[in-house]
Amino acid sequence: MQIYWTKINKIIEETPEIKTYLLDCPEDFTWEEGSHTHFALEGFNAGDKPNRSLIRHMSISTLPHENSIGITTRIREQCSEFKTILRNLEVGNEVAVFKTHSNVPLKREDKNVYLLSSGVGLATFRPLVLDYFERADNVNQIHSLNIDSSKDFLFTDIFKSAPDKKFTSQFVDNRKDYYDEVKNLATDKDGLFYVVGSDEFIVQNIEVLREQGINPARIVLDKHERQLSKFLSFDLSI
Repeated sequence: MQIYWTKINKIIEETPEIKTYLLDCPEDFTWEEGSHTHFALEGFNAGDKPNRSLIRHMSISTLPHENSIGITTRIREQCSEFKTILRNLEVGNEVAVFKTHSNVPLKREDKNVYLLSSGVGLATFRPLVLDYFERADNVNQIHSLNIDSSKDFLFTDIFKSAPDKKFTSQFVDNRKDYYDEVKNLATDKDGLFYVVGSDEFIVQNIEVLREQGINPARIVLDKHERQLSKFLSFDLSI
């Protein structure tokens, strides 16, 4: 396993609670849209065993041509040791990335794509939307739906409806409006439904989609293959 040590080159305050850390790209580090990586702080591998409290599984919110690895995360006032350290890091500090993989690349199957996310989960979808804007081949259209009760919606410069690009973006701040809209979108039985958020959020979305008759094969999760069956194989008739 190769560990890439790199430096923070910029810190962007997206909202009062959300920051994006832009990291220098190591020479042979590559990724695709929808990728996640292991993001680690200094000292994580100083002992005999990795210090897991200094490692997090994070989505990469940028594309390679942006020339920075973007890590976008919510840091609340009361937060973990990892987030406390991260909050105090500055431009020039070193961090590590390793074991990078994409579970949710943009599928180009001539279908409508629906991006369902909660809060900062939108960071996973930012590269998919940018990739689609650059090359719309074999994607009918994209509709993004994000719920964030804070109302500090993320990446509104990119997530704004663009009819000429066949892209629609919706933000809602409550669960009722969100799930009502999911039901509306699920009238498209042939669409692809990407879901990103907490495990509880994912399970609730799958339940709603399955109740609306969406085939599990049409639901795309940011989960490793071995985890997919846990989320997609439950029987709604029980």
